[in-house]
Amino acid sequence: MSLEGKGIFIWQLPNCDGGNPAAIAARASAAGLSHVLIKIADGANWIYNYNRETKVDYVPPVQRALKEAGIQVWGWHYVRGDDPVGEARMAIRRTRELGLDGYVIDAEVEYRRTSKRPAAKRFMKELRAALKDLPIALSTYRFPRLHAELPYAEFLEDCDLAMPQVYFEKAHNPEQQLERCVEQYMSLRPARPVVPTAPAYQAGIWAPTPEDLHRFLVKAREMELRAVNAWSWDYATRPAHLGLWNTLADFDWATGAELADMPEKLIARLNERDPAKTAALYSQYAAHVTGARTVLGADAIREWYDVMFRDLLPNGQFILTGKSSLGPTRRFTWIASGDKGMVADGSDILGLRDGKIEFQYSFFTLS
Repeated sequence: MSLEGKGIFIWQLPNCDGGNPAAIAARASAAGLSHVLIKIADGANWIYNYNRETKVDYVPPVQRALKEAGIQVWGWHYVRGDDPVGEARMAIRRTRELGLDGYVIDAEVEYRRTSKRPAAKRFMKELRAALKDLPIALSTYRFPRLHAELPYAEFLEDCDLAMPQVYFEKAHNPEQQLERCVEQYMSLRPARPVVPTAPAYQAGIWAPTPEDLHRFLVKAREMELRAVNAWSWDYATRPAHLGLWNTLADFDWATGAELADMPEKLIARLNERDPAKTAALYSQYAAHVTGARTVLGADAIREWYDVMFRDLLPNGQFILTGKSSLGPTRRFTWIASGDKGMVADGSDILGLRDGKIEFQYSFFTLS
């Protein structure tokens, strides 16, 4: 079974729409997800998303609801390599009894040692012998060259996909990190098709912005990757992170269409730092107004952005911080930093017509 489209990982089912199967299936369908990846086990003995006191397995009703909605359900399993045969048998048991469409190996710090290579080989031999035709993927670090001790070859020999965790913590450069990740995975032997996982969570004071996630999705489509994931449902559906969920939901993977609203599109273009592409968002006779001047026409606007990218904020990084809408009008706030300064108070009003910017009022101070 092939894997194409958008998916998301689930860690703890009770924290995802209260574990309600119908609600989970409805949200996944509305978001246009093609697959959901649910944690099913941890190590050799721990059945995950299972209540040991009540003997209730949370996964089967959710799996059935998602399948009825036409969404693939994959299981993921955190493994350590201390009991590879036991872990493989746990994987086989859970995958078979749940009727899963695919299985994901989550191997991280415990496998970062060369002494675990035989364990990885033994685990994969047992697993593949029992699950001959099931798609299997490896989920682990995004840059193999920084984690060379991990037995990539032993795992990937019997895997169908690589699912690197492209968690660009403490940064906001998804395109560069995704390119670097894919290049390193395609240099492995054996190489497997890459289905990257983007961050949709908070770590300390850092969190990806919705615009970061949008750019990640756009870049994945540009690279012609066949599918993409995000981690995780548990975090992205919290009130503080709903912008991340909405970004994933609003992106049309099948067509690569950018369904984001105009403020998101404009911020994305600003981060590409291409005057022509930015000006293409404006109508032919658009007006761009600041306290200092008024610029009329797409050509003049392109020249303005050439000045901004070259002289005002070279290598600028723009982040959308707020947005509101009323009919064809958009108000949004933003911040930015570049080689020559930063903006902490960006505030714009857009007037839209026929999918283009007809006028824009901008206020910002460069310090």
